[in-house]
Amino acid sequence: MPPETKPARTRHVAADDRTPLVLLFYDGYELKAREALGPRLFHQARCRARAIWRRARGKQVNTGFYAAFLALVEGLRQSGCEVRINDFAAARARPGYPVGLAGYPDVLTRVDLPNPTIFGPGDPGYPDTAGKWARQDKVRYVIQPSQWYVDYYRPYCGDKMLRCPVGIDTGAIQDARTLPKSIDVLIYDKIRWHRDVLVGAVRDRLTARLEAAGLSYQVLEYGRHTQQMYFAALRAARSMAFLCEHETQGLACEEAMAMNVPVFVWEEGKLVDPRQQPFAAPGLVVSNVPYFDEHCGRTFTLDDLEPSFDAFWRDLDRFRPRDLIVRELSPTDTARVYLDRYVAMIDPA
Repeated sequence: MPPETKPARTRHVAADDRTPLVLLFYDGYELKAREALGPRLFHQARCRARAIWRRARGKQVNTGFYAAFLALVEGLRQSGCEVRINDFAAARARPGYPVGLAGYPDVLTRVDLPNPTIFGPGDPGYPDTAGKWARQDKVRYVIQPSQWYVDYYRPYCGDKMLRCPVGIDTGAIQDARTLPKSIDVLIYDKIRWHRDVLVGAVRDRLTARLEAAGLSYQVLEYGRHTQQMYFAALRAARSMAFLCEHETQGLACEEAMAMNVPVFVWEEGKLVDPRQQPFAAPGLVVSNVPYFDEHCGRTFTLDDLEPSFDAFWRDLDRFRPRDLIVRELSPTDTARVYLDRYVAMIDPA
């Protein structure tokens, strides 16, 4: 009997009881979750056209959410799971079987299924909206990739919040430590708010320090490069400065760390996004590098930029950031967090 027509309560779990069929739905700029054939074909064509347009203009094709989704899929498949994406027929044939939703908030309404649901990776909307959705009985877990972002949503979504980081595949990312270098500091500029003030206060201060020290640098601005351009710059860089107010995980920074490029990270610990601020609990401490230790590089604030950089540069040769990625963020280890919850949602009957 084809899988789509098996009884709804059939359990699709392998002999070791750990590698089930996993039904995932993604809705975003790269892929649309559409059940009807006409809309599905239309949006497939639009997504391809968008990718071609952005690639031709040297822009990043995939969003961070899609990169996180692909990492989850890869981790699940490496764990032995069969993963189906946007397979409405399979989900409707098994209304008691769990599904995973990922991507942008539209997925919450586009994938209107009765199945037990786990959300993530992605954006479930602002906490008030996410909280209303999460209160449904069918919603079992809402995933976010770091502890501070779990804490941000918890007052609205309660104990359904789950920390599950995105996996970084070091098998597919080259250790660039011993490659020839032509850039002392690659500056990754992801300053998103108040750029008229903060570019001067952060980036320009840093470049002035580099010029005074006779160090070379290259600036990449977020959204104005392809993945290939970014990785090529990392291979040529002795270090990277990561300039961003806060990140839910910071995949670009972790990709640099996976290449064994030490990172110098702006870290004020303050929530800056004006749209998120009204929902934040008092005293919430945020991060730009939620997965980081003293072997990865050094953080700085506006109060100590110059002396912190000098200390970072003196210690450059001792940093080994790839070790943390291998230890804490392998695709199979992070997918296991997801899979543990997914398997627990499968009805044993």
